[in-house]
Amino acid sequence: MKQVKVLGSGCDKCSKTAEMIADISEEMGVDAIVKKDTDPQSLLKFKVMKTPAVVIDGELVHSGSVPSRSDIEEWLRN
Repeated sequence: MKQVKVLGSGCDKCSKTAEMIADISEEMGVDAIVKKDTDPQSLLKFKVMKTPAVVIDGELVHSGSVPSRSDIEEWLRN
């Protein structure tokens, strides 16, 4: 099961990113837990300068924009 965190302030882009990842993982049949993380300490831990940021299984894979569908699909396949 993949552990996905969307880091950010809780803005619309962050919410949209979390929603997209949850929807796409369901469509692909990938077991994933998607959580929004608004803790500033998480941003510091992963050295995130721009949000939304996506962390999958403890690894920062994206930051600074809403990711594309193809990027999300690639992350979920790996």
